[in-house]
Amino acid sequence: MAGNTFGKLFTLTTFGESHGEAIGGVIDGCPAGLQIDTDFIQSEVNRRRPGQSSIVTQRKETDKVEFLSGIFEGETTGTPIGFIVRNEDQKAKDYEHIADVYRPSHADYTYDLKYGIRDYRGGGRSSARETISRVVAGAIAKLILKQNNISIFAYTSQVGDIQLLKDYNNLDFSKIDSNAIRCPDQLIAETMIQRIEQIKKAGDTIGGAISCVIKGTPAGLGEPVFDKLHADLGKAMLSINAVKGFEYGSGFEGTKMRGSEHNDSPIPSPSPLGKGAGIAFKSNNSGGIQGGISNGEDIYFRVAFKPVATIMQKQTTVNSKGETVEMIGKGRHDTCILPRAVPIVEAMAALVMVDHFLRNKSARI
Repeated sequence: MAGNTFGKLFTLTTFGESHGEAIGGVIDGCPAGLQIDTDFIQSEVNRRRPGQSSIVTQRKETDKVEFLSGIFEGETTGTPIGFIVRNEDQKAKDYEHIADVYRPSHADYTYDLKYGIRDYRGGGRSSARETISRVVAGAIAKLILKQNNISIFAYTSQVGDIQLLKDYNNLDFSKIDSNAIRCPDQLIAETMIQRIEQIKKAGDTIGGAISCVIKGTPAGLGEPVFDKLHADLGKAMLSINAVKGFEYGSGFEGTKMRGSEHNDSPIPSPSPLGKGAGIAFKSNNSGGIQGGISNGEDIYFRVAFKPVATIMQKQTTVNSKGETVEMIGKGRHDTCILPRAVPIVEAMAALVMVDHFLRNKSARI
């Protein structure tokens, strides 16, 4: 299987299956001398961990991160950073009923068609449990970004048809983790949670959207033509399980505007370096990226997630022999993936930003 490595300079290679011995990864290209805050890294993984509230899967995992290499006396050495997170609460028997059955909207059929074999235990490699490795690497990327005053905030902005319509500038990001759905508006959050609980009782699932804001990005990140910053962010988000859409800046709403309305006019501003002329913009429909390169404004984007494919209702499907069969979901599954996907979106954004930050150092003498 190819395609398990992400990034150009700061890279992450992941391995492991949902019900295998462990999930893990190898980070290469991390600069030496970075102080590793293991408590912070574990706290980021805990935000993704199952069983954290009644509206997510009740699989019980401590998700304890074990570092194997690349760190000495609390600092990175510049060598590959290896880590694992052991799978503790495995219940492979929950999936025996689909050993020969293709679940609707899962990767079962396509994996079997491509490889001639599939790990039916929770989807194996196609399971969202693989994203633990992304969150670990993303936490380390965040430590690098923090040293350079770049911060990333993701939050649930939509569940089904319930939307948080406030401009992100009017939100208090410190309240993102104050509720189970990770929405910074408490009233909207309560409505979202009620909707999810209703859907759960019906044995169904629901999707929505996560918004993300990146603050403090210096101008100049991004590598045209094929490695545009927004293109890499889009690839990163679309690589996350259950993601169906990505838009940045004005996104699809921008199609309703005229150029005279959409253009972000430059205005004089103090230089971010404290010397010479600087530039700011009257508006930010560009989402902080112009020509594939960051312009110094906030980068913001939105990620659409489909409803979780496993539902606790009877469905018609086929087995590997092509016979029509009926099935119903079993085991422990999320009714809505959004609260646990928030740290994954942040992690993938951090990996992109760090990779481009390091690449930008070679842009000029």
